[in-house]
Amino acid sequence: MASTTFLTMPSGKTIPQLGLGTWLSPPGIVQHAIEVAVKHGYRYIDCAFFYDNEGAIGEGLQNVFKKGLVKREDLFIVSKLWNSFHEPEDVKPALLDTLKLLQLDYLDLYLMHSPMGIKNVKGDLLPQKDGKVVMSDVDYLDTWKGMEKMVDEGLTRSIGVANFNTHQLERLLTHSRIKPDVLQAERHVYQTQSKLVPFVKEKGLVFIGYSPLTSPQTPFKPGPKNGMEDPVVKEIAKKHGKTPAQILLRFNIQSGIVTIPKSQTPEHIIENTKIFDFSLTDEEMKKLASLHYGARAVPWDLLGLGHHKHYPFCKDE
Repeated sequence: MASTTFLTMPSGKTIPQLGLGTWLSPPGIVQHAIEVAVKHGYRYIDCAFFYDNEGAIGEGLQNVFKKGLVKREDLFIVSKLWNSFHEPEDVKPALLDTLKLLQLDYLDLYLMHSPMGIKNVKGDLLPQKDGKVVMSDVDYLDTWKGMEKMVDEGLTRSIGVANFNTHQLERLLTHSRIKPDVLQAERHVYQTQSKLVPFVKEKGLVFIGYSPLTSPQTPFKPGPKNGMEDPVVKEIAKKHGKTPAQILLRFNIQSGIVTIPKSQTPEHIIENTKIFDFSLTDEEMKKLASLHYGARAVPWDLLGLGHHKHYPFCKDE
């Protein structure tokens, strides 16, 4: 039984439809999570400089390489350019820092973590003045030009964006030399992205959905309800002989998007691969989609960016 399927990006490259998320996976634990994941068929590891664990992830990657579990070319490694490195001249140093931490020569995909630039203050990823995050006026189109150069130089094979809305993505597509391969955004039964997902697909991009399990461990309170405790999810899980988590992941997979659940527990990491041997009915998909109430596990306004001129979220996005 396949442990993942693949989608084709606009560039012609393929991306695994199941990946291991690493947000909130601390050093000391994430290394083993990577080994377990790779042993059980995961080929996509989703990282970000902002997660403050890329050094540990690098150790985990080297461990699986040295053990001969996979070769570098077998894996699809993703990282993200943090908001404080949006000036075009800051893009390459930021990517080189990430590559050094991950102990890699290149990434498979590099994402702009959000369209919102903030001031670059060494050692402070959320610099504040008078209790407010110090924002930057840099245009994400200029940042994108810096990312395009990273493809030219071979430091990343593909580029994309995260947490953009439809208007921002349309503007980027209109003015870019190298088109983005993906858009990554939060996506689960309580945040179905009913406008964003179809828009991304219509443009030919791949949609990567993060927090597919509704992220019950999110540090931002109040977060979404725990989808694994939802009566509708539990009822469907019982019918299929699956766990609620597997139903939530299948909802994303069957929607034709990439899903990247985070887990530190070996049993859960393995369990999350067992979502390709069954299908949800159309009625079940509609029931799950009807659970949407606009919840976000990652409310960027709570990071102090709600008033940024490029803040991407509103009620209809």
